[in-house]
Amino acid sequence: MATLAKGGRTNTMGFVIRLLGNIPFLFIGYRLYGVEAMGRFAAAFVIIEIFALVCALGEKRGLAQRLTEGVEDREGTPSNLVFDGMLASLICSALAVILLLIFPAIIFPSGTSSDYDMWMIAAVPAFALTEILLAAQAYRYDIATTVRARAIVEPWTRSILVGVLFYVPGVAQGGLSLAFLASIYAGLLIAAYSFYRTYGMPTGWRPRPRYLGKLAARALPLVGADVIERGTRLIDVFLLGQFTSPAAVGIYFFAKEIASLPQKLKSSFEPILSPVITKNLKIGNMEAIAAQVRQVGFWIIALQLGIALMIAIPGEAVMGLGGPAIVGGTGALALLLAAEVVASMAVVSESVLVYIAKKRNLAISVGVITSQALMTVGFILLARHLGLDEGFMAGGAALALFIALGLSSIVKAAVLKNLLKAPVSNWRWALVWATGPAVIVGFCATLLPEWAELVFGTPAILGTYLYVIWKRGFGPEDKVLFKKNIVPVDPEPEPAKPA
Repeated sequence: MATLAKGGRTNTMGFVIRLLGNIPFLFIGYRLYGVEAMGRFAAAFVIIEIFALVCALGEKRGLAQRLTEGVEDREGTPSNLVFDGMLASLICSALAVILLLIFPAIIFPSGTSSDYDMWMIAAVPAFALTEILLAAQAYRYDIATTVRARAIVEPWTRSILVGVLFYVPGVAQGGLSLAFLASIYAGLLIAAYSFYRTYGMPTGWRPRPRYLGKLAARALPLVGADVIERGTRLIDVFLLGQFTSPAAVGIYFFAKEIASLPQKLKSSFEPILSPVITKNLKIGNMEAIAAQVRQVGFWIIALQLGIALMIAIPGEAVMGLGGPAIVGGTGALALLLAAEVVASMAVVSESVLVYIAKKRNLAISVGVITSQALMTVGFILLARHLGLDEGFMAGGAALALFIALGLSSIVKAAVLKNLLKAPVSNWRWALVWATGPAVIVGFCATLLPEWAELVFGTPAILGTYLYVIWKRGFGPEDKVLFKKNIVPVDPEPEPAKPA
């Protein structure tokens, strides 16, 4: 538990830094490039991420299991295993890039804003390789590298370049795409440097086609789980891009990016949760896994709910940061924030199910994303039939996500409870006691001018919530999350540093 707390604490600090880095990108992007350009960028971004997750071949979680089991039939050091995954990922990425070049409508359904937009496709291999390298570092309990790559280098590179490139003659129209591409490769460099320092270069490594085929086949359930888990957060943007205008996608994307901030708290624990779970599975300690699920699940939902209240109550002021045209997505923002809160149980449950019930977890995930897609299209068409504006269409997509993630949490938690023969719920009544005072403070904050609502209201809402949850909800076992003097034991001795 100390290991989980230390890793989660490190990555939660990264979440705060990432929050500060992403807001300038959204503000500059919407103010300088406009809603439609951001909508086209959003439609392309979700396709890039989905293809990259496929090309990562499930190594985000599968690598921890392979490293735990050992090198099996491979010779050499653990870095050989990582290089196997990287080579397979590069082959898959090359095929993905070729496909997107042949069929550009997949990534740009509404056309491009500039000739530079097609360069976004080059982000697929870099994104996939970064996922693998960060998973390798997480296995060594090195979460700081994930923070540096994902929370500092990527968002701040993107935020700085998107503003600078707008004023560079000849590339101004492609500023969004070029800034995004540069940020992904900057993150890859950070991850690669840390990997080299930790693992060194492989010893006696060479490609083995048969082994790579075995690796890819074994990864299929994990790939499906990763893609569907992330796909539930992306398919709504994709479908909006297919059925509505770039402006509607732009409005929704702004709300989605703001709502994704509490979602990042889930990823604060995910990198460190996988190696801890695989080690307990190896010794058959199911009760310990159930305790970890309950504990981490509560940490995530408690922090997510506080962040969601802080953003949702002054929602109009928050959306107004992107300009007056974005305010119509305030309802969608509230639903998206609620969806992330109800999703917390599904996320933690899946972190175990991908190892002990891969096919069942995949079947549930397929059912969830299918129902979400059908509901999204249905709500969009209903809003169009009733003559409602694009804000309602965005709200329909958000409502579909909320329902789908709620169902996913209920079903996956029930399955995991049955498999572990132990309770796994993350619910505590203290969440209600903390929400009440925060809502009252938030209502008072909405009476202030918008600038004061954001500057003074949002920290007051979060501060009130955290004070009550700390007093009424956090016991001694919860407060270990904030005890920096507890240091976990490394999973295995560090390899010798390269000369």
